[in-house]
Amino acid sequence: MIKFAQAARIALGSIGSSKLRSALTTLGIVIGVAAVVINASLGASFNQFFADEVSSVGSNFIIAYSKQPNLFYDNELEIIENTPGITGISPRKMMSGELNYLSETKNVDIVGVEEEFREIQDLQMEEGSFLTDKDSYAAVLGYDMANEEFGRKISHRSTVEIAFRQEDGTLMKKDFKVKGILQDSKETIVGGDGSTDLLVFIPVSSMNELAGEQDYGAFFAMANSPENVRQISDEVDERLARNFGIPDRDLEKEDVKPYEIFNQADILEQTEELGNALSSFLLVLALISLFVGSIGIMNIMLVTVTERTREIGIMKSIGYSRSNILSLFLLESVMVSFLGGIVGTAIGGLGAYALENFLKLPPVFPLTLIEIGVLVSVLVGILAGFYPARKAANMNPVDALRYE
Repeated sequence: MIKFAQAARIALGSIGSSKLRSALTTLGIVIGVAAVVINASLGASFNQFFADEVSSVGSNFIIAYSKQPNLFYDNELEIIENTPGITGISPRKMMSGELNYLSETKNVDIVGVEEEFREIQDLQMEEGSFLTDKDSYAAVLGYDMANEEFGRKISHRSTVEIAFRQEDGTLMKKDFKVKGILQDSKETIVGGDGSTDLLVFIPVSSMNELAGEQDYGAFFAMANSPENVRQISDEVDERLARNFGIPDRDLEKEDVKPYEIFNQADILEQTEELGNALSSFLLVLALISLFVGSIGIMNIMLVTVTERTREIGIMKSIGYSRSNILSLFLLESVMVSFLGGIVGTAIGGLGAYALENFLKLPPVFPLTLIEIGVLVSVLVGILAGFYPARKAANMNPVDALRYE
């Protein structure tokens, strides 16, 4: 049996004898492995990004939306509030209204909430403070609403006029003291566009008073721990279903219920599935590049076998066995691929870091990607080199020596 050190020297000598061809062959593997590493890292970064985004919009939240008007009242609020595991709850009601400041009027989206809404949605203040349950005619403005929408900036001590139009057409106006301004670009799920920047928050009791209504559009609740979110959400669902006369057998039928419930765990699961699908798509694209690189190795190894036919005949005539020849050419293929894998992994790591910074994604580069890059390159070398190596090993020594 030929020693590994001797086989490695022969393989390196063969690679070194055709430096340009070996470099071009290696380039295909470099590109393929780099693509695999970059796309795998990007997939992990997207997963982390989605998870961070969901976590940033609240703590262990459970949200119940009404699908029809006049569905949620104080009774439903108490049902959710008294559910075991619920540590905080706030009604939420969104309406269009008019905001007047220094004789300038804008149509805006106004959100009626209670004190605990800030903690549930993890809202951060730029100026002042958030609403409390003791406030009546106080308002908190989104960053852009306070700083960009009006000719003059609205400070957290300003007074604004808010007006709602009731069902009979009556326009109800009231002065509100601006109590606080939210930080810029806070992502949340209170509004349709996922941002609080253009929203105005007021006590939900004041909103209902001016609008001449008593119902709520949704409830935002907080569970006692991330591990219990789904279980507590299911309990809330069951209690609300019983309240509306929905039998247990119909709990899974969303179209039967006049409301909809989702929670942080559900959203995390959906974003994880989205991230995994994106990762799989990117990985398939990278594997195509790697497949093209493996074809290049196989092609060059077949050429090498043809060029060294007489050498193979001489080696067999002086005692090299079939397995020795197979090992030599297979090792040469693996070494070319391995070198490409090392370089490709390094380039892939740098490329992934640069792309993640450009796309403003959290930089995620699992150390296992280094192992994956090297192992994939070795596997490609074995698969691509096996047929040429087997062809060389099966050559008849007499025919090989006669080859011109």
